[in-house]
Amino acid sequence: MTRDHPITSHTAYRDSGVDTDEADIGLSQLVQRIIQTWPARCSFGSVQLPIGYFANVIDIGGSGLAICTDGVGSKAVIAERMNKYDTIGIDCVAMNVNDLICVGAQPVSMVDYIAVEHVNAQVLDSIAIGLAKGAALAGISISGGETAQLEDVVRGFDLAATAVGTVSLDKIITGRHLEPGDCVIGIESSGIHSNGLTLARRAFFKRDRPLPLEYPLPESGVPLGEELLRPTLIYVPEVMEILKRVPDVKALINITSDGLLNLNRVHNARVGFRIDEPPPVPEIFKLIREYGNVRTAEMFEVFNMGVGFCVVVGDSNVSLVLSILAQHGRKAWVIGNVIEDSTKGVYLPHHRLKGHKKRFREE
Repeated sequence: MTRDHPITSHTAYRDSGVDTDEADIGLSQLVQRIIQTWPARCSFGSVQLPIGYFANVIDIGGSGLAICTDGVGSKAVIAERMNKYDTIGIDCVAMNVNDLICVGAQPVSMVDYIAVEHVNAQVLDSIAIGLAKGAALAGISISGGETAQLEDVVRGFDLAATAVGTVSLDKIITGRHLEPGDCVIGIESSGIHSNGLTLARRAFFKRDRPLPLEYPLPESGVPLGEELLRPTLIYVPEVMEILKRVPDVKALINITSDGLLNLNRVHNARVGFRIDEPPPVPEIFKLIREYGNVRTAEMFEVFNMGVGFCVVVGDSNVSLVLSILAQHGRKAWVIGNVIEDSTKGVYLPHHRLKGHKKRFREE
């Protein structure tokens, strides 16, 4: 394989147009302002969690309303280039409901936002096909939305949504009860999901010799465009059954941007994670690393690398969780354990990586 425009360590995502460091600075300033809108603790509408978790929960008269928002990002560019819009809605649903379930919530409904450069009825209908399919897979309704024609603002289209669910206030899951020795179960991803597409597009298409969308992946033969557009998996049914049948689920973690570093978002300052047995890295990530000349550390900072969602439970509940996941047709593995670590690190000895906050470093 040839390599065009080598990319240095920890700069590939920034050079491709996504500056996560600057975004974090802006987010910190934003958070300081918006938390001033919060009602007093224990009052109607009080916010239950700090900003920064996968979803938040609002106290609505003693009941918990979980809420989150997310979009499909630059995966929309792939859909447009492929002229195939009937799956991108699944990604939009998945990006939201997979965050909602991390707090232990049952997803209920969603509203979408579609911004377009130029309205096209057939494209909108195709997007709706995916939204409806995703909603069916997640067991939710789509109760409304907004379509905006923004010729001077948007190129192509953008798709995002806000989802809500319910959870008892005394059953919110945040990882606060994690203990050293608890087991991390990783559930397969379907591939790239909906994170890191900007870096992937740079690796494959913004080069001296761009790869065609029809390029067959060497191992699987799947066309590159089809692989990049593969829908994000929706983990709602299996996680809802796990919550119903498995006592003492310690943490639920959606592996999106930041990859396995999402593990250290749990609300427990005493623990870290040692991932001794990660699954084999899927072919698409090997190709991104090769064609983009991206360091292993940054690959694990940006992509899920084959693990789409994690369930953390005590050792006595591992067999039941794996059994439930198998019944739902999900491939899953015990990939590691919770360890005592006040620095909240994520350690991948197989890849010689140590991670804190949003960065992995190579040993």
